[in-house]
Amino acid sequence: MNYKKYFRKTSLKQKGVGEFFLDEIATNKPSVFLEVGVFHGVTARNVCELLYRLHGKNFKYVGLDLFEETSENKSEIIPNTKFSNPLKNIYFNYVKKQNPYSIEAVEELLKKFKNNVSLIKGNSNIILKKIDMSKIDYVFLDGGHDYETVKNDLVCCREVIINGGTVLCDDYDLSYAPGVKKAIDEFVSINSFKCSIICNDRFAKIVKN
Repeated sequence: MNYKKYFRKTSLKQKGVGEFFLDEIATNKPSVFLEVGVFHGVTARNVCELLYRLHGKNFKYVGLDLFEETSENKSEIIPNTKFSNPLKNIYFNYVKKQNPYSIEAVEELLKKFKNNVSLIKGNSNIILKKIDMSKIDYVFLDGGHDYETVKNDLVCCREVIINGGTVLCDDYDLSYAPGVKKAIDEFVSINSFKCSIICNDRFAKIVKN
């Protein structure tokens, strides 16, 4: 399945990475999917298209993000929300008159699956503790890259792994965000989980040993 960019920004822009990601999801066939770090919603739309192919209308996508740049996330490492492509700037600033990182813009991108999608605006350090993880069978973790944030997110997702689900972490070996690797390695070691580093060290796939 081709990974489509929908005229927006995505962290999975490198050649072949998006397709690798979708192949990984297709192999696992989750029916309830949680993404932490929705950004412009490109991965969310691709995942929903794939899950619809696999399950028809019988799937659920939950997406969590701050959906705005504020003092709340100034210490986090997040993708640059500004476009270098002038055509995209014109399109969103003057045609759509919309910030593609806003929850409203992502809702519009996902409106085809509005009955299957739940978007939550907030900080994962707080929100994840309130989500019933017993109903989630796959997590794509690509939120805040600070060590404490990644540590919190993994601890909150522990139940998913124990129940036989999967947590796929992005940016495992990112040079300018070493806290990601540190948090993942510690979490895996403490819980004796199985961790596979895949796609040229891009992703860390965590499952029950």
